[in-house]
Amino acid sequence: MTIDATFWVAISFFIFVLLLLYFKIPSKVKNILDENINKIKIQVEESEKLKEEAKNKLAEHEKKIVGSKSEIQKMIREANELAEKNIIKSNEIFHQQMDIKKKNTEEKIKQLKNQAIKDVKNASVNIAFESIEKLMLNSLDKSKLDKIYNQSIEETKLALQKKSS
Repeated sequence: MTIDATFWVAISFFIFVLLLLYFKIPSKVKNILDENINKIKIQVEESEKLKEEAKNKLAEHEKKIVGSKSEIQKMIREANELAEKNIIKSNEIFHQQMDIKKKNTEEKIKQLKNQAIKDVKNASVNIAFESIEKLMLNSLDKSKLDKIYNQSIEETKLALQKKSS
């Protein structure tokens, strides 16, 4: 029987397998693979924990965002209410000032009216005195007296018209 190369390859394969089994290489490879599997499982568990923490933090931040939005809305409402109150208060102050100015103006008008009446009375008294003085200076003739009287009435009318203009 001739031993060919295939035979020697088969024998060397069996020797290799026996050596592997003798040095417990398959169990060592299994242990290394188990360790790697365990490490991967631990990493997966840690990543799941981190994922849960991230979800929790996301939920917390979303709650904070919702709370912030409602707080912002509340602040905006309060600011609008304050602005409206300030506008109303400013309007009231403006109207009060306008009422005061109106009363002051009406008082000044009243004073000017009273002063004008006094001026007219004084002017008419002065004209009357001047007319009487002219009458007394002139003779007491009835025709002259009527003429002077009519002149003084005309002068009084003209003086009053000038004063009222």
